[in-house]
Amino acid sequence: MPVSLVEDAPAKVNLTLRVLGRRPDGYHELVSLVAFADLGDRLSLAPGGEPALAVRGPNAAQIGGSADNLVLKAARALAALVPGLVLGAFELEKNLPVAAGIGGGSTDAAAALRLLARANRLAADDPRLYAAARATGADVPVCVAARSRLMSGIGEKLSEPLILPALDAVLVNPGAALATKEVFAGWTAAGRGAPPLDLSAVTEATPYERILQLLAPQPNDLEGAAIALAPVIAEVLAALRALPGCGLARMSGSGASCFALFPSAAAAIAAAKILAGHHPHWWVRACILG
Repeated sequence: MPVSLVEDAPAKVNLTLRVLGRRPDGYHELVSLVAFADLGDRLSLAPGGEPALAVRGPNAAQIGGSADNLVLKAARALAALVPGLVLGAFELEKNLPVAAGIGGGSTDAAAALRLLARANRLAADDPRLYAAARATGADVPVCVAARSRLMSGIGEKLSEPLILPALDAVLVNPGAALATKEVFAGWTAAGRGAPPLDLSAVTEATPYERILQLLAPQPNDLEGAAIALAPVIAEVLAALRALPGCGLARMSGSGASCFALFPSAAAAIAAAKILAGHHPHWWVRACILG
């Protein structure tokens, strides 16, 4: 066995999030276009022994008790499906804000599954990985391969990976943690839905302006409910939209993180610098989504 294995756990960003309705079991049907950022957490595994988790990094203090962390939940879920699974000690470098709508816990859990697959020589497409992901959390399956997709149902139905152009963006979290369950509880259906998102003609070469045209009519239906719980989200969105070059700004997931798209990396970096200067207590990062 190697001494340690390492996986990046990239931030998950919901470019769109349509809520189709509430199911009889209390969950919500949704359709969401998901992309992943070139920044996130980092997880390592020293294979062998009982499962354990140590957390470090700038946002380690936001993590609750390790016993209920999704990393260990995912490991136990996979162990229940794979007899004799080699587990081990995980170490998480927590860079992403917690309860922020960018899949921090889910992408960490998915990274744990990838590490365990490597340590146990499981194929990357082993169906037991996705079964364990579904048992861990609704957003974990889309994070296993960490590639752009449409996800639907409650998150368990995934399209084939999509080829999107690299999108220069700014991610912002104002430090407000939101519970996903509370945000969904505040959702109410309003107005007519947008037409289905047609990405059939999208390629890596699709112009930025065309991407904006496709995304513009596909909002995040949870924004209103999230703003009611954390009004600072409206302030974040207004600040992003006021930045030079901002083409589109909206909330990701159930909040409170928001993102904005820009025509170039230089424009995104300059915008992030401006925003961080005006709001030094916000978490602000320029990144690439894809």
